Amino acid sequence: MTTLRDQHPSLDTLRNALRTTPLDALFAADPDRFSRLTFRWDGWLVDLSKERLTTDVIAALVREADRAGLPAWITALFAGERVNQSEGRPALHMALRQQDDAPVLVDGQDVIPAVRAAQTRMFALADALREGRRLGATGLPIRDVVHIGIGGSDLGPRMVCDALAGTDAPPVRVAFVSNVDPEALARAIAPLDPASTAFVVVSKTFTTQETLANATAARAWLARSLPAERLGPHFVGVSANVDAAGAFGIAADDVLPMWDWVGGRYSLWSAVGLPIAIRCGPDAFDALLAGAAEMDAHVRTAPLAGNAAVLLALVGWWNARWLGHPQRLVIPYSHALRELAAFLQQLVLESNGKSVARDGSPLPDGSSPSLWGEPGTDAQHSFFQWLHQGTRPSPVEFVVPVRAIHPVGDQQRLLVANALAQAQALAAGRAPAAIRRELTGSGLEGAALDAAIAARVCPGNRPSTTILLPEVSPRHLGALIALYEHRTYVEGLLFGVNSFDQWGVELGKTLAKPIVSALVEGTALPADVDASTRALVAHACTLLGRGS
Repeated sequence: MTTLRDQHPSLDTLRNALRTTPLDALFAADPDRFSRLTFRWDGWLVDLSKERLTTDVIAALVREADRAGLPAWITALFAGERVNQSEGRPALHMALRQQDDAPVLVDGQDVIPAVRAAQTRMFALADALREGRRLGATGLPIRDVVHIGIGGSDLGPRMVCDALAGTDAPPVRVAFVSNVDPEALARAIAPLDPASTAFVVVSKTFTTQETLANATAARAWLARSLPAERLGPHFVGVSANVDAAGAFGIAADDVLPMWDWVGGRYSLWSAVGLPIAIRCGPDAFDALLAGAAEMDAHVRTAPLAGNAAVLLALVGWWNARWLGHPQRLVIPYSHALRELAAFLQQLVLESNGKSVARDGSPLPDGSSPSLWGEPGTDAQHSFFQWLHQGTRPSPVEFVVPVRAIHPVGDQQRLLVANALAQAQALAAGRAPAAIRRELTGSGLEGAALDAAIAARVCPGNRPSTTILLPEVSPRHLGALIALYEHRTYVEGLLFGVNSFDQWGVELGKTLAKPIVSALVEGTALPADVDASTRALVAHACTLLGRGS
């Protein structure tokens, strides 16, 4: 496969020219560097000036993206073309947050009426729960909802509910269970009253092993206290498989739809987001959709050089492919966004963690770097030591809501100041000469002074992007999530991969089936199972009290 690098070597040339140029020299050479390398949108500011690039690099990256047909790919996404080529599907999560009723066609059929009908049902159910009109088996109103799902059926709603939770006691409490580890469910239901608890079971196929195991255990927990024949009001399903949900015991009227043109990790905008409407209210959910739709409109219409998602994707591509950074960190300076990194790990790595191109050929230059992060300021007191003085620089994205939703004194200003200082410190570092001046009069001299200086040096010259947004309101949160969704799609196109399949996820599920049988039923493993796995299963069986 011919790569963009093969076709247009100018980026290699630019990379080589920048290899030995420190960031402070780039600022000195261009007094307007900040204004040239920042992007503004709706009160947001995205600062790329501390990345190891120049305006010439941005221009070259935009040319490469244009030559790769990126505008046509963005048009294809919004037009409902089958951009998920390996599965022959469109990826139309944008239709879920569209603000008007303009037709969106899938196989010649307008899907917007179905989207509106699902939203109406979802909001009616959320209102019934919030207003105490949804009654359990004994006539008590439902006051606790446990959302059971995994992966894309969990991370998005969990992150949004946490981000928008606020400080007021909600009319209905919402908890999340994803892990099949029994401890997860046990801890979630321990403080709850079965008579006033309902479960939302989310699985597109209604065959997801972890989800069904947890749902079955939840039903057994309810049945120990409530009449088994009256458990219907305690369950809601979100699935494309109404029959399977019905076989589990969920009434058809209580099953909200999912569609195969919405991937799991893009599904929080659908009925998968029911816990958002329950916990935060339909108005907040509407504002979340509206913010995402505003970002959709920007990405769809803005030219590449002025497109926030494209610019962030180009910088991410530059850092990974040309500068060779194998990971990137996302650090939200926001307690409300503490789940953002976990959400983005699935969004980005399940989308772009691939080793073959869209045509099935091997990728010669790799794909997405790993992604991780934790909220600041907590992170400053853990791995920021490694960021500042470790031997392998890693690009950092600071996501900083500037205004507090619930201000307390000057704490928000302290938080924002810390974020900006960390970005400054990564770029500027701490030079030996400055440290020597600071240690003058300390009594240290000779080798001891040299050692003290060496221990304190921070090399700086470490890249970062800073995203300032007004606050973590539903509208701005919707825009932020949509920004990262589109950025992930664009990066996938630049890497040359299909961002909408996840075949690697399926392998572990397939291999787990005979091991589950061995651990649960004591059946023999297939003959082709390797010696290590065979021995591990045998030891686990011993600990579980089952012969191997």
